[in-house]
Amino acid sequence: MTLHFMERIALEDDGPEGAADDPVFCVHGLGGSGNIWIPMMAALARHRVLRIDLPGSGLSQRAEGALSVSRFVDAALMACERLGIKRAHWLGHSLGTIVCQHLAVMAPERVSSLALFGPLLAPADAARQGLKARALKARHEGVTGMHSIALQTVQAALSRETRERNPLAVSFVRDALMRGDPEAYARSCEALAAAQPAYVDRITAPVLLVTGDEDAVAPPQGLRSLADRMQSSLNLRSVVLPRCGHWTTLERPDECGRAWTEFMGSVSRLPRRRSGTAVHRAERVHRAERVYG
Repeated sequence: MTLHFMERIALEDDGPEGAADDPVFCVHGLGGSGNIWIPMMAALARHRVLRIDLPGSGLSQRAEGALSVSRFVDAALMACERLGIKRAHWLGHSLGTIVCQHLAVMAPERVSSLALFGPLLAPADAARQGLKARALKARHEGVTGMHSIALQTVQAALSRETRERNPLAVSFVRDALMRGDPEAYARSCEALAAAQPAYVDRITAPVLLVTGDEDAVAPPQGLRSLADRMQSSLNLRSVVLPRCGHWTTLERPDECGRAWTEFMGSVSRLPRRRSGTAVHRAERVHRAERVYG
């Protein structure tokens, strides 16, 4: 494993550089880091895997200036340029799913497929106000505010079963937030609060959408609405995980890994197309699935 630093942006680079398939590029969500993908690494093992810490998060907390979805997209594309990556399979969680959607619209030639966990098109108005309030709390209350935010997140964003039976997932979420820099976290909240929808109807790459049945941030009905908008995707699959909240890769890593592996199997059977090539409706595959763990 190699740790890269590029303009105060940290990225972990793991796996064989000479792998035959395109690498996997992982983008975390609000309050997370590249570490949220560790539970899925067994499923990603045959690929070169790149896990970025977005500006303002994880090892990239020292990144200065205002944060935005466009800045996050630019950071990911900059990393690809520096590392010579022409195309990748993109995995996103929560805020990271918005980043991946915008990237797929802006630079479709960079995208072999999208796998979006806890997917969001953009925050609802009430969520935007909540994010702004959370930013103020982190900025004005510092460590004490981050402790309170961590406890609220555990209660609201993890499923009941996770809270009761998966102390490692609970401790990960608590630690990630409690150790976060309050100002950097506040700027990340503001970036998500200001996020606008991407033109997802233009995305032709294969797409996997995964959420939990207890995910209040990206509920199943939101997943179905997003899937309906992605009518141009050549291969669109939707998965709802039972007894799972918003931190899908931590709460149900085996099921997430299995869903992605099966999705990649279907992607490998698709004809390779040039970026921007129109997809004939008869060639599109759309399967709604439910995984029971």
